[in-house]
Amino acid sequence: MARQYDSQLIESVGVRRRRLRDAVLFGADRGRHSMDEYLGKVFTGVILAAVICACCVGFVFIKRELDKENAKQQPAPAVSTAPVSPSPSK
Repeated sequence: MARQYDSQLIESVGVRRRRLRDAVLFGADRGRHSMDEYLGKVFTGVILAAVICACCVGFVFIKRELDKENAKQQPAPAVSTAPVSPSPSK
């Protein structure tokens, strides 16, 4: 019996805090603004994903350009012109 009362009390306190928070944030029209809150989170997620993708593309571009520059700076390997002797057969 005491556990049920405790869980009901905790739940009612949680509901009251959520209602007070919504009243402070949204005022009298808190029911109407709940959808706007979700849209804001979705919009933020899309923006964050776009920034992450742009960073990845920029990193690959810079790495590719640096690799090209390093390849230009390295001398070409010397090619040996000595004839290759065949190995003795058994």
